[in-house]
Amino acid sequence: MSNPSLPPSRRAFLKLGGAVGAGIALSGVRPFVASADVVRPAAADLVPDGRATTLWYPAPAAEDKIIEQGLPIGNGRIGALVGGDPTADFLYLADASLWTGGANDVLEDDGQFPYEREKFGTLGLLAKARISVPAHTGVTGYRRTLDLSNGLVTVTYTSQGTRYRREVYASHPDDVVVVRLTSEGRGTLTGTVALEPTRDEVLSGPAFTATFANGLKYACAAAASSQGGKVAQQGNTVVFTGCREVVIVFSGGTNYVPDAARKFLDASADPLALAKQKASRALRAGGGALLATHVADYRRLYDRMSLDLGSSPASKRSLDSWSRLVARHDDPATPDPELEASYLQYGRYLTITGSRDGLPMGLQGLWQNNNTPDWMSDYHTDINVQMNYWLADRAALPGSFTALADYCLSQLPVWTDTTKKLFNDPRNRFRNTSGRIGGWAIAFSTNIYGGSGWWWHPAGNAWLCNSLWDHYAFTQDKAYLARIYPLLKGAAEFWEARLVTTTVDGREVLVDDHDWSPEHGPQDTLGNTYSQEIVWDLFEHYRAAVTTLGRDRAYGDRIAGLQRKLYLPKVSPTSGWLEEWMSPDNLGETTHRHLSPLIGFFPGDRIATDTSPAELLGGVRALLTARGMDSFGWATAWRSACWARLKDADKAYQLLLTVMRPSVGNGNGTAANFFDMYSQGSYTIFQIDANLGAPTAMLEMLLYSRPGVLELLPALPSAWARSGSVTGIGARGGFEVDVAWRDGKVTRAVIRSVGGTRTEVRAGAWKRVVTLRPGGSVTVSPS
Repeated sequence: MSNPSLPPSRRAFLKLGGAVGAGIALSGVRPFVASADVVRPAAADLVPDGRATTLWYPAPAAEDKIIEQGLPIGNGRIGALVGGDPTADFLYLADASLWTGGANDVLEDDGQFPYEREKFGTLGLLAKARISVPAHTGVTGYRRTLDLSNGLVTVTYTSQGTRYRREVYASHPDDVVVVRLTSEGRGTLTGTVALEPTRDEVLSGPAFTATFANGLKYACAAAASSQGGKVAQQGNTVVFTGCREVVIVFSGGTNYVPDAARKFLDASADPLALAKQKASRALRAGGGALLATHVADYRRLYDRMSLDLGSSPASKRSLDSWSRLVARHDDPATPDPELEASYLQYGRYLTITGSRDGLPMGLQGLWQNNNTPDWMSDYHTDINVQMNYWLADRAALPGSFTALADYCLSQLPVWTDTTKKLFNDPRNRFRNTSGRIGGWAIAFSTNIYGGSGWWWHPAGNAWLCNSLWDHYAFTQDKAYLARIYPLLKGAAEFWEARLVTTTVDGREVLVDDHDWSPEHGPQDTLGNTYSQEIVWDLFEHYRAAVTTLGRDRAYGDRIAGLQRKLYLPKVSPTSGWLEEWMSPDNLGETTHRHLSPLIGFFPGDRIATDTSPAELLGGVRALLTARGMDSFGWATAWRSACWARLKDADKAYQLLLTVMRPSVGNGNGTAANFFDMYSQGSYTIFQIDANLGAPTAMLEMLLYSRPGVLELLPALPSAWARSGSVTGIGARGGFEVDVAWRDGKVTRAVIRSVGGTRTEVRAGAWKRVVTLRPGGSVTVSPS
């Protein structure tokens, strides 16, 4: 593997200005570094089994099906898929920064970026871990559980009269993966622990270290301790004999740092020494203390939202999770609201475990089953990474969102430099025909070294900025807005240089230059609806940021002038659809997976049911209808959210059930472990976006929000209508909402301010304006 191209010099980055550097310094990103002292509770405050929300299975995962059956754990940086076999257990360990590749800033002959595993790079596995307990064959009473309420995987079974239990989790405070084996009875635990490298790394005891061609150092280490019996190292294996309890710790990481000025690498770091240090420190705490610490940390986040969509029949409750998914699909007339509530909570679990204070979630989040994932497990910028972060603020997990902002800030210096040097390359069919350049741009795929891959994606910068703005809309956090301001301004500068003038109906308007409506239709059209809507939103958000922060008022006025001249899409007189291109004709595939022309309706708000002309809303509905009710999981989730915005509860709910259909025969749908599977014909791959997009659609059925408007139960499905409640939904405008209902009507709602001061609350025909101080709350009971 040759050394990939890396970013330019530190001096070049410093020229971008202090605002970007200050934003990175304030980001709170935690790379693989020594942990701070940990405050430990006296005991684990576990939600009891009878009240915990769980997924459970009567058998271990098959290793050749680990991506569909393995149970995920994570702390936002390191994670694993867990098999749960009593005799020969396995964990597939991954680190979010274990990336090959580099800046990838040498264009191919067509002016686009290479998109492969060497120059662009790929995410992959850190290691496989093996835990063998040879005597535990022929067990009875086996149960494998993902406990969403407590944030851990458990395995319980009986062998020769002794009850055994395994707890597996990734602790954020201790920054390690923990496996705790315990016994209740006369039996003891005897077995081995070993690491299995996946790239021919050389073990030195139960540990290894290596370096990629791009200079990324990485390491992994295993260690164990026991109560009773003994633990010893034999060669590269840890052996435990005659133990009542065994605690196994896996630690690992890289020397990646989110700092372009250091080329994203800390050359002085020693990942192996750090991995051993973290593992040793965790073992000294002991199994009980590690569990108590993890559960307290996890529940602090998970318990911010509760959800009750109604009761399920006892016949459904008795089923294991895979059988329950199959039953819901095979018996569509019998609702299973508790299953659907657990699906939403699973999305929250993946958000907590996949996105904390490190890198954001890409196509598969933290969870891998090999070193050659499809699409390199990258950050896709034309829906997928954005959808990954629709849920966080709505689901009472605002802290999980900031990983995306931190990532964009860290990449900005390289993105800006690459844009200046390469975007207007004469071979780039998407170049600015004006010959001018400004700000920053990206491609359809990005990595963690400032690198872009595949084709240039001009509107990608604006969509990322609109996602980042949305977090401000939820939180009203001005310090956060100041941090992301350089991204907003740089994207505005790019579009100021890019827009071209044309005449429509006798009026001069500004339109996007030659571009592509992802991933659909001709590649060289002007004024795609997708780009026009995204840029309108970008300019709207930038203008608001200028006003809020009191910065660059003259430039804000200039952007306002450009916004007024933007061409905005209209309804085709031929099809009755909202046009995707500046043409009345359908230039693409009617049922295409992307809903790019509807971005101004969802996730945007320029088109809204209470403010837009009926003709425009009719065009939205007609296009959404034409796209159909079936597609890949993420595309179906997007459709569901759009129908929720249209207040069509039946269609929104039907699409949710389509996402949740069992994936069989390499088909789209939900796997046994609830991962969303994307059909590639002869096989399926896991993509996390639907796991986060479909729960977003569920919350959109329960609450619509934009600054100034909160609408309760806008699209409540009949399956949930009898009675239910939700607490802690995030609302744009700076609020949190609790709402309870019976027979489809709101009975009580609590509106809490997290920075917002005034909003109109709606429930059907009922309306009330509420005014709050930050931190205040009000309870309403719509009649």
